Order: sequence, then structure tokens, then C-alpha cells
Amino acid sequence: MSHGRHVTMLTEGTYPHVHGGVSTWCDQLVRGMPEVDFNVIALTGSGREPVTWELPRNVYRHTAVPLWGPPPPKARRTTLRGKAHRRFTEVYETFLLSLIAPEHGRGPLPAAAGGFSEALAELARLARAGRLAPALRSETVLRLLMDVWTRPGLATTAADPTIHDALTATDLLEHALRPLAVRIPPDSVAHAVSSGLATLPALAAKHLDGVPFLLTEHGIYLRERYLGYRTAAQRWPVKALMLGFYRELNSEGYRQADLITPCNQYNRRWEERGGAASERIRTVYNGVDPHLFPEAGPEPDVPTLSWCGRVDPIKDLETLIRAYAFMRQELPALRLRLFGPVPAGCEEYKLRLEKLAAELGVGDGITWEGRINEVAKAYAAGSVVMLSSISEGFPFSIIEAMSCGRTTVSTDVGGVREAVADTGLVVPPREPETMARATLALLRDDERRAELGRMARRRVAEKFTLHQSVDGFRHIYRELAGQPVLPVHPGDQWTQRLTDPWYKELAADGSLW
Repeated sequence: MSHGRHVTMLTEGTYPHVHGGVSTWCDQLVRGMPEVDFNVIALTGSGREPVTWELPRNVYRHTAVPLWGPPPPKARRTTLRGKAHRRFTEVYETFLLSLIAPEHGRGPLPAAAGGFSEALAELARLARAGRLAPALRSETVLRLLMDVWTRPGLATTAADPTIHDALTATDLLEHALRPLAVRIPPDSVAHAVSSGLATLPALAAKHLDGVPFLLTEHGIYLRERYLGYRTAAQRWPVKALMLGFYRELNSEGYRQADLITPCNQYNRRWEERGGAASERIRTVYNGVDPHLFPEAGPEPDVPTLSWCGRVDPIKDLETLIRAYAFMRQELPALRLRLFGPVPAGCEEYKLRLEKLAAELGVGDGITWEGRINEVAKAYAAGSVVMLSSISEGFPFSIIEAMSCGRTTVSTDVGGVREAVADTGLVVPPREPETMARATLALLRDDERRAELGRMARRRVAEKFTLHQSVDGFRHIYRELAGQPVLPVHPGDQWTQRLTDPWYKELAADGSLW
């Protein structure tokens, strides 16, 4: 980015292959800066996922990096021998100890002092040479893992790890480390839009090529890995190793990023606890365009709850359906409309939700609307907009609903309370009855509901506009590229219409979903 025009955006499981809040944010950012050239590197599952977003002209390259399937074709099949093999063994031992016993992994070990950080840099060199995948699939690595797992004093010893556990863990690590082989142009700014695996190419590029590294977090990646592994099928030694990997990678990203841009203060506190220096953290809120999410107008004739998002376990729709069943006992006419796609792999989850609704006797009042192009209509469809997630960053569904003048009932996760303030109700997660009672109170008070909706729209116009969000990153890109930083202009008011070409293109598309 020697001329302030070049950014490599790193994503995992989102843009441009999947619809959702993070993808919406990425699309807003790219379209909002037509003067900046973007190189998008997307970590995907198989590499065969279709591109579901129309990429604007300033995305000059898009590369899908599959985490699964066979090893990359360029990976050499030659086995490390002699001095190279001994060096790899020392580095990998340090790496494993940093995951299982961090106090050992950061200590002075032979030829590999520095623990996780320096070990990861060595693994990156091997990955770039195409030699990491074959090295990780050697018998030596399995024996080394079993030796480390069963050392006296380590908690994993008591779990009696097996060779099958070692095979499983090694396979998971080999796939997770594949992004280390990805090259980032040395004249760019590397922008990872989540913590975790998307930071691997950025960490390698910073360490080996001096590329500036920007890290943005929406949801808390590490927290979501812990939530996900609670129900994973692997035995405890495997879970301990993989969660140790995500923990150390998360902390390394916090330590090495030149600048961290959380989308709320909740994330900022998490990052500071994880080792990020406070002077390198700069909060930039997500934003919406009030013109694309105008006032919704009259509520539906029948009392209705609206929900918008992807049908995914992290959204905890079980709690929402149970809360709805509780409310139906007092408001039999109440309806629940669920807007949003079912991502690949979540089909069984939706079936479970439909079964739950049937068991509770409320399936007749719930409609599954699927993905909607004009998202503002989803919020207008409800008297109250709901959010029941167990993890969020700074959810678009909430600030979009607020922009439409609808009040919300949301779970107290991530930056939700920060977004909503006093314009809606915030309840603890996974408490259906509490959510139901809060929502009933709003449904029974028309005047209060209308006033909260008006306050919500004013709050978005003052604090959470798209113009403010995009302009913040425009300045950050120039700063990291060593370019003169442009003067910051006051945020646009809700009465000011954006006239840039990118806005017209976005508005013509009819959707920010």
C-alpha cells in the first residue's frame, strides 16, 4: 500500500462466500472506499463454495483458500531429514508445549526459545516452502505428540490419550495451519477481519516481510471456539490441544497487530485481558445507512415478533422459540416471523427448531421467511425486533432495526447493550421466560414502544452511521500505510444523503444482507 491504495482483506467463513453480519460489514467497507484496491483472501471449507456477493470493481483479486480436502498441490512430498528434521522436531515440541503447558512453551527450550511466537514463524517458513503438511503427517510427529501429552505433571497425562487422539489432533492442526502458506503482497496492509485462522497469513507476513497488520473483531472468536468445542465429538486431550492452539493464536494476534479495531467496548476489554496494549486499540462502531433503513411506519395489524439473521446455533433460536411459546399463552394471536438463510451445515439445526416448535404447540404461529433482499421490510414486519444470540459483536440486525424505528428485545452479549442503551430492553442469554416477560411488557404498552422506536432511530443517526464507520477505516488504512492522514469530517446527519458512486450502486442492489 505504498500509495495508500492497496489492502489485503483476510476473512474466514464469511465474505464473499456467505451472507451475514460480518460479510455485510466487509462489503460496506470495500464499496465505501472505491479509491482503495482490495485483495480478498477468503478461508473456506472445501474451496468449492460459490461467491454469493457481487464483488465491486476495486476488488482486483479474490482467492479462496480451502482449509479441508487434500494438502495444497505445491506441497512437497519430500521428508525432512538430518539437521532440518532435528530443527523441525525442536520447533514443533516448543509449539506443542505452548498449547498444552504455556508456562513451559514460553520458557528457554533448546534452539527454540520464544515459545508459540517463534515456533509459529518457523512453521510459516516451512509452509511457504510447501514442506509443513508432509512434516506434520510423519510418524515422528505422532510419537512426539504422545510423548508431550503424557509427560509427568501435565493434565493431559491423566486423560490417557490414544494414538487415535494423536491422529485426530494432528489432522486438525495440519488443516488449521494451512493458511500459513498464503502469501500477502509485501506492499499492502494486511487486514484480518476476525481473530483466529484469518490472522495466520497476516502474522507470517508481518514477521517475515514486515507487512503492517490490522485486526478487526466482531464476535469474540476465542469465546466462540470454546462454546463450539463444548459439544464437539473429540476426546478431551484433542479438545485441550486445539483450544490451546486457538488461545495462543488469539493472544499472538493481539500482541502482534499494529492496530486493533474492535467494533465495541466489550471487545476492547476482552482484547486488553488477552494481552493487547490499550494504546493499539481503537474502537470503530459498525454503521448503517439510515436511507437504506428508513422509518418502518405503522406496525402490523397482528402483534408480531421479527427476527433477522442466519439460522445458526450461535443465534440460540431455541430460547426465542421457548420465549414465544410462553408469550402465546397470554397473547394467542402473537406471531413470530424468522427472516434469514440456513447456511450449509445448519439444516439439521433448523429441523430441530421446527420439532421444538411442534412439541411446544406453537408451530402454527411461526413462519420461516428465508433470505430477504429488502432487509428493512423484515424489521417493519414486527412490532418488536428480537435477538436471542449467545455470542455477538456489534450486531447489524439491532442497529438496522433501530434505524427503522423499531424497538428491540436482545440478549446481553457482546456490544448489544452498548448499541441499544435505553432504546430497547436487554435480557440475560438463555433465559426464555425473562425474555418473554420483557417482550410482553413492551407489547402491552403502545406508547412506550413507539417512543423507544423514535429514540432508537435518533441514536443510530448520532452514533452508528455507515459514513462514520467507513471514514474511520479510510483514515486507519492511510495511517498504517505511512500516508498523510486526511482531516476527519463530522459524521453525516440522517438528513444528509450520501451521493458517492458506491452508495448508488449499493442502493440499487436493494440489500445490505
